[in-house]
Amino acid sequence: MGDPPSTSSPSPPSPPPPPPNTLVKPSPKKKHKPVRVLRAFRNVFRSFPIITPVCKLPSLPGGLLPDGKSGGTTRVTGTIFGYRKGRASLSIQQNPRTLPMMVLELAMHTHVLQKELGGGGMVRIALECDKPPVVKDKSCNLLEEPVWTMFSNGKKNGYGVRREATEEDLHVMEVLKAMSMGTGVLPPRTTEAAAEGDGEMTYMRWQFERVVGSKDSETLYMISPNGGGNGPDLSIFFVRI
Repeated sequence: MGDPPSTSSPSPPSPPPPPPNTLVKPSPKKKHKPVRVLRAFRNVFRSFPIITPVCKLPSLPGGLLPDGKSGGTTRVTGTIFGYRKGRASLSIQQNPRTLPMMVLELAMHTHVLQKELGGGGMVRIALECDKPPVVKDKSCNLLEEPVWTMFSNGKKNGYGVRREATEEDLHVMEVLKAMSMGTGVLPPRTTEAAAEGDGEMTYMRWQFERVVGSKDSETLYMISPNGGGNGPDLSIFFVRI
């Protein structure tokens, strides 16, 4: 008489392998397009809420009026992503198909930042870093600074840290490379992540106008897909003081 058939349940299927990384390096730095008078006026006007008593920022990070010495504008892709109960991260890319120029771990949990952005009002994120001692023949690009003090609508949140793009960061950018803007949730990469209950990663991606005020000041203005509307209005200011 033969052995009875096995009653053990089949093992769950293994997750699909991650897609290969096809992101390309950003193109060499180009000269910024000159800022036209109307665009410059609009950028200055949009910075006005930052210097009103409502926001109460301790300084004017990135919102300083142009000094006339330098200035320009380009368009970049910005993505805020992270696990709901973890800290949010900001990725800045030349376009959705390039490797990140900067990945910054922010001093806010993802669900808190989502709630602020979901309110449909103005959100002003200011990131300050200390100006290092002057070293001859050595300079650091503003977005290469490692540690930032973060303010959200004038309230100090803590410290943000720049990091090299991790495998997970690159996976997110790879999955989203066909999307220029949008929000949503990415499924867990592994069955272990799904079992933890917080394996879903949320993302918010927009196009930004990057305005360079000087070597110590840059601003990202979110470009609204519907020309204003009732969506979020996000600006991110980088300043070295």
